[in-house]
Amino acid sequence: MLMPILQVNSEDIPEFVIVCGDPKRAETISRKLTGARELAFSREYRTFVGSYEGVELAVTSHGVGCPGAAVCFEELIRAGAKTLIRVGTAGSYRADTPAGSLVVSTAAIRTDGLTKQLVPDGFPAVADSQVAEALYETALAIGEGVVRKGITVTLDVFFNGVEEVPHQKYKAAGALGVEMEIAALYVVAAIRGVRAGAIVAMDGFADADLAAEYDPNTNVVADAVEREINTALQAMVKLAKQG
Repeated sequence: MLMPILQVNSEDIPEFVIVCGDPKRAETISRKLTGARELAFSREYRTFVGSYEGVELAVTSHGVGCPGAAVCFEELIRAGAKTLIRVGTAGSYRADTPAGSLVVSTAAIRTDGLTKQLVPDGFPAVADSQVAEALYETALAIGEGVVRKGITVTLDVFFNGVEEVPHQKYKAAGALGVEMEIAALYVVAAIRGVRAGAIVAMDGFADADLAAEYDPNTNVVADAVEREINTALQAMVKLAKQG
């Protein structure tokens, strides 16, 4: 069956899928796969399939923001995906988690608009515990840089407007950082009965008191993205072996 937005056939999508925002990053991840081939590039959604250490994997880009990303997650699940891991970047709230650090998101604070239209306000956006632990253990085993796990924030806002985003409140409540898609991933996964997790590389500080300037295009961030990709791939192998 053809997925109308992703433009992929369901018979080509394996159970294990890595998702990321950037189509170029999807291509980068695909180069680590054996026998990689591109299935489709439709809008912001670019999909590759291949294998990693014997595990059949797909890699799909989902673009920026929850609404478009949710379309990607829904169609991947309808095509047969059972385990999804997001790799991406986020802004840090903590001085001890600077650019180049990795954070495994155990849950997401839902400040986006999309998930409010999918589930009631009190419904949590939570990672699958097995997936989150596989990501965290693997990141620690790789043993480079700062690795943390905890709650992240999902916002719709990237550039500030006239309304103030309450970053300080989220920070005071213990959130580690902020990004734009994880809440959608966790809510869609929960209501569709699949498992999901996410690992993000900090690319700067979202906290105005810590941020001198924002430059995600540094070697430090690039190295962290490389580590998170390797972490996600190795975690998928671990999860496949666990069954």
